[in-house]
Amino acid sequence: MREIAYMEPAKKGVRPDWDTYFMDIAIVVARRSTCLRRQVGTIVVKDRRVLTTGYNGAPAGLIHCNQVGCVRERLQVPSGERHELCRGLHAEQNAIIQAAVHGVSICGGTLYSTAYPCSLCAKMIVNAGIKRVVYRGSYPDDLAKAILAEAGIEVTQWGGETNAGKRDPATKTRST
Repeated sequence: MREIAYMEPAKKGVRPDWDTYFMDIAIVVARRSTCLRRQVGTIVVKDRRVLTTGYNGAPAGLIHCNQVGCVRERLQVPSGERHELCRGLHAEQNAIIQAAVHGVSICGGTLYSTAYPCSLCAKMIVNAGIKRVVYRGSYPDDLAKAILAEAGIEVTQWGGETNAGKRDPATKTRST
């Protein structure tokens, strides 16, 4: 079943902070996903400008998962395991690849994702020079957390719907 995220309408005279603004964009990007298990959207931002976007799904030009089915679903593979069976790319991978394809430097940028990055994506984030990751939902990958921590990348959980529409006061937040 597809989870569809809806954003709260803006209240008159109230502007969202930068993290909310960019996460709202990532949520809209996730709607393009063709994955049958999880819809994820990612954007990379630098100097308050969106540089790239990505969502999870099959590589460009290939048949989408929602048309051919999901091997991991058929085999009942738990979330976070056996990535090599998936025909799709993760949203973070697609955002980083789009930067390379179009010659856009994302070094020093902030990556906003509707899900916590997996370990494969964490390694790409480190090598791409991303300095900050803001995520919305969790993902069961302790190795990813260790990789991002060892690399010194700032990781912030965005409050949003994960905390009844309010920021979690226990997480690090910073409006950029």
